[in-house]
Amino acid sequence: MPVSRRLLAGASLAILGALLVQGAAAQTGRDPRFETVIVNGQRAPADLPARVEGITAADAAVLVNGVNTEDMIKYLPSLFVRKRHNGDTQDPIATRTSGVGASARSLIYADGILLSSLIGNNNTTASPRWGLAAPHDVTRIDVLYGPFAAEYAGNSIGAVVNITTRMPEQFEIYADATGAVQKFTQYGTSDTYGTWQIAGGAGDRMGNFTWRLSANHMESWGQPLSYATLARPANPSSTGAAAIGAFDDLNRTGMPIAVIGATGLEHQVQDTDTLKLAYEIPDLAIATYTASVFFQDNNAVSQTYLRGAAGAPVYAGTVNLGGYAYTIPASSFSNAVYNLGQTHLAQGLSLKSMGTGDFGWEIVASSYNYLNDTQRVPTVALPAATSGGAGSITRLTGTGWYTLDARAVWRGWADHEWSLGFHRDQEMFSQNRFNTADWIGGAAGSLAARNSGRTATNAVWAQDVWSVLPELKATIGARFEDWQAYDGVNYSASPSLNTRQPQIAGQYVSPKASLAWTPAQDWTLTASYGGAYRMPTVTELYQAITTGAVLSVPNPNLKPERANSYELAGQYAVGDGRVRLSLFEEVIGNALISQSAPLLASQPTTLFNYVQNIDRVRSRGIEFVAEQNDVLLEGLYLSGTFTFVDARIEKNSVLPFGPTTIGKRLPHVPQWRANLVATYRPPALDGRLALTAGGRYSDRTFGTIDNSDRLAHTFQGFEGFFVVDVRAHYRVDENWSVSAGIDNVNNDKYFIFHPFPQRTLVMGIHYAQ
Repeated sequence: MPVSRRLLAGASLAILGALLVQGAAAQTGRDPRFETVIVNGQRAPADLPARVEGITAADAAVLVNGVNTEDMIKYLPSLFVRKRHNGDTQDPIATRTSGVGASARSLIYADGILLSSLIGNNNTTASPRWGLAAPHDVTRIDVLYGPFAAEYAGNSIGAVVNITTRMPEQFEIYADATGAVQKFTQYGTSDTYGTWQIAGGAGDRMGNFTWRLSANHMESWGQPLSYATLARPANPSSTGAAAIGAFDDLNRTGMPIAVIGATGLEHQVQDTDTLKLAYEIPDLAIATYTASVFFQDNNAVSQTYLRGAAGAPVYAGTVNLGGYAYTIPASSFSNAVYNLGQTHLAQGLSLKSMGTGDFGWEIVASSYNYLNDTQRVPTVALPAATSGGAGSITRLTGTGWYTLDARAVWRGWADHEWSLGFHRDQEMFSQNRFNTADWIGGAAGSLAARNSGRTATNAVWAQDVWSVLPELKATIGARFEDWQAYDGVNYSASPSLNTRQPQIAGQYVSPKASLAWTPAQDWTLTASYGGAYRMPTVTELYQAITTGAVLSVPNPNLKPERANSYELAGQYAVGDGRVRLSLFEEVIGNALISQSAPLLASQPTTLFNYVQNIDRVRSRGIEFVAEQNDVLLEGLYLSGTFTFVDARIEKNSVLPFGPTTIGKRLPHVPQWRANLVATYRPPALDGRLALTAGGRYSDRTFGTIDNSDRLAHTFQGFEGFFVVDVRAHYRVDENWSVSAGIDNVNNDKYFIFHPFPQRTLVMGIHYAQ
């Protein structure tokens, strides 16, 4: 990353901090926004030992060029959503200590329904299911940082994201139309990719009964997700058919490659339909039911840059490029051609007590089911594959999870608030791959491979919030978990494998403690500790690795990750602004990270890449957050976040390369990350017009635990970026509003393994009554 970007980001935040501190000092009184942020519509941060940051849908409409729900959190501190294009379904969240490959280190809920896919810990099939919460239905999103709250499982090591959706107080209808256009140019690809989205909903409150029905439809075309590349041979050669069109480059380890085409160009059609019902039982409880169905039809194609002597496109075979002979496997292009059809159903049922007395309770049950999840991929080479031919059909149908939570709170004894809860979750993973004679529309043939398994956790937790003094509050909690993994099966027809995995189980206790001191009206100091166990997921336990002619399951007895997290934070909030500084450290024992090691006794020098327990990793850093209204002039709002983290491997006994990774940076975790946002509302227009400019910065990361991927600006590299976004939002009247903006105005062409979107125009119109 150029030094100029760091200087720009650092200078911007230094100026921002000075302005905000100056502005805050000039204000009097406290803005109630900073006292009553609600998490999942239930409780204020004073009752939670975890730090909370959030954004309302109204603020996001002004600040963010949003197409999908996950866009709303792009400017929140220390967060990054790896969204590769609009409609991306493989977009995990990265936090200050965990990268984009650690999806199981965060929990994402929508109205209590778990959207995190805890069947794995990756950025593909285990990515969260954001699509089940359509953006126009969201009222706010709140984020809890770290595993400091006893009611959440160890997957909260990174963060807990709570999405709250709307319920009407009277009859309402609302509608949105959004469009986005991106001009993308890289290597031999130069094209325009677009997105259009329409959404609407209606709801009403009729006495004790409330309902809402909504629908969201989106169609998008994405830029290439990957490139077809070939390693340059060691020696020149005159063999092979002459071809042109390749681009010479270096891969992430610095070795020369030829880029021969673009792959994974997706065309997605998605629909989300949601029904939400609520009924108030007078003076007793509120019952709520939510059902959301997500449909997707995703077709991906590939594009070759190569042309033969007669000008025909080249997809496979032996070719000569610039005096070197390359052999192009049929899979180079055909593996990135596919059709993915999905129908997923999420349901939630809750019963929550009413009133403001000393005792409160809540019961929440949720389920997520893959009603249909089928991917078809050709095994024959292009261009023949465009009209059919042999291939495979992979089904995840039957995969899913459910959760059950019961919690109660009692405030009736002295200065204590006691909370107690029970939790149950179960994850089911089912993957079957079949051969087929026609990958486009043929029936499933013989079973080629099967991987399946289950995990389940029963937990109880307790927490006491004790107001020791009016200005001093202590929180003590603990969580007990009984976990098991079972029904693990790995089958493959070729290479041959048919294994039923052993059942494993364990019991774990995670202590929590926090102390909050308010020495003055405008100051809050907090010290927090959280222990947590992050259990292995099904796909980590039962991964199947091809080792030549053998298929092996490396370790179905992985240990849980054991985290010890610490945070010391101070916040100064006066008037319409605040400044917060946090120091944090996280130490994880038995960290579950993929690395290279021998797997077969018969091949002691052959290395394979798979998930293993690393003895100890440590992340230590600082986080700065500031925001202020009316900075220098009326109507100017500034906010900024800055995070530095030093994340290292401290002990790794896995041979042969484990000891050489000690002191290396953790994969996918940047050292520097910053956001800066400025919004101006001209006073003469009474807040109807809002003009926003935002900047997002991250330095480079590494994709390997030995940090050997030294080049970042290349496909599969993990590059830093500095992206500037602008947006204009205008409220025409009490019903209508329009918006237009540009993401990545500076057109930074960067890679985070995949090529990321370039300059993109986003426009929208909204109606609500």
